[in-house]
Amino acid sequence: MDDNTLDHTSLFIGGRWVAPCHGGSVDLVEAATEKVLGRSAVGSDEDIDAAVVAARTALEGPWGEYSVAQRAAALERFAAALKSRAKTTAALVSRENGMPIALSIAVNGYGPAAMFGYYADLIRNTDAEDVRPSMFGGRTVVRREPVGVIAAITPWNYPQPLAAMKLAPALAAGCTVVLKPAPETALDAFVFAEAALEAELPDGVLNVVPADRAAGAHLVAHPGVDKVAFTGSTAAGRAIGEVCGRLLRPVTLELGGKSAAIIAEDADLEVFAANLADVSLVNNGQTCHASTRILAPRSRYADVVEAVTETVRNLSVGDPLDRATQIGPLVSSAQRDRVLGYIAAGKRGGYRITTGGGVPASSPLGWFVEPTVFADVDNTSRIAQEEIFGPVLAITAYDGEDEAVALANDSEYGLAGTVWTSDEAYGLALAARIESGTVGVNHYALDLAAPFGGVKASGLGRELGPEGLTPYQQPKSIYLGTR
Repeated sequence: MDDNTLDHTSLFIGGRWVAPCHGGSVDLVEAATEKVLGRSAVGSDEDIDAAVVAARTALEGPWGEYSVAQRAAALERFAAALKSRAKTTAALVSRENGMPIALSIAVNGYGPAAMFGYYADLIRNTDAEDVRPSMFGGRTVVRREPVGVIAAITPWNYPQPLAAMKLAPALAAGCTVVLKPAPETALDAFVFAEAALEAELPDGVLNVVPADRAAGAHLVAHPGVDKVAFTGSTAAGRAIGEVCGRLLRPVTLELGGKSAAIIAEDADLEVFAANLADVSLVNNGQTCHASTRILAPRSRYADVVEAVTETVRNLSVGDPLDRATQIGPLVSSAQRDRVLGYIAAGKRGGYRITTGGGVPASSPLGWFVEPTVFADVDNTSRIAQEEIFGPVLAITAYDGEDEAVALANDSEYGLAGTVWTSDEAYGLALAARIESGTVGVNHYALDLAAPFGGVKASGLGRELGPEGLTPYQQPKSIYLGTR
């Protein structure tokens, strides 16, 4: 990758590259080298205002006149543009946030294109309206119209797919969007702008404005916005929810998690160990749905601790651009310090570290943290209750199924979870008892065709699947009299 191409000193508003109103910009630092990766424009309230106006103009103009077939074709062109950039986009994200490249190619490279293709097919095969016989005579036409202008606010950990989870259904529904990506991964967000130009979307359908929290708050409360879609921390989600509640503005919130992996008495530990990195430490632990609490039956506790410890100890830590790397650096020095602070808290709590516990000596540069396992952890402790967002696992013993379920549910979060058993029917029954929006049995992977989201402090609403399209549609009933 040519480093000279990494500076983006313009915002994307109204289908054009424009300079920020106040000339704001920020350096982005590469997670593995601590060197400046590039420079990104940063928008202000005035830039947000311009983007919302552009989105409204497009909604009331050419984009609002597109047929379903035209929107689907536009989404397919968008998907093709993203797919043609998949490998370079994936490498850029790995440099920004430390994600191992083997994962980044799948989720940041090809995943977003797949989402746009999925929603293009979905709207082609879903009627925009249906006619229902009325219980009192006559008929009712139920139309599904676009909600309007969408404020999409996305985080740095999975910047491309988490943006696509909002952009694809929003555009499929006929909405227009102002995308505010996280400053830490602002550079890759401009790939969406390039794709919009290549797909020949009407000006203003998609606007990309990296900005700080203050400008993000301005966007959330903007009178020209009709719905907010946010992925990020629970604390920020609560603040956004309060604003949207006061404004009676629809909002989707995909927030934090502290998920549990229940190891059943009959679990195949080899299967669990083989999937551990992907389920519990994916993206260096910077994943909201990771099963970072491991609940082990007391009768097999020592075997579980040994299997987890040996697996984590042997993970490959290093350059995120190396396909053999399983654990890369964290996104920033602040995030590394946060994770190390939790490790220190675990040590103060007297919990046993079986592997890891610090900064790897082999990585003098970059924001690396050793993948760490704590054993004998009390489920009420900070490291078991708070979202660490790094490569740290906590193992807790349980006695009997009821206690395992109680421990899994003893959390303010409810985003994900996993169950490990040799009996699938038992796994399904156990999964049904977990207070969570999603659960995996003997694995965990998001399905583009199924809803994803949480309960409790993990958020409101769902993304992906047909359920991910409906939040961007406004039902309208038109009552027809008898003929």
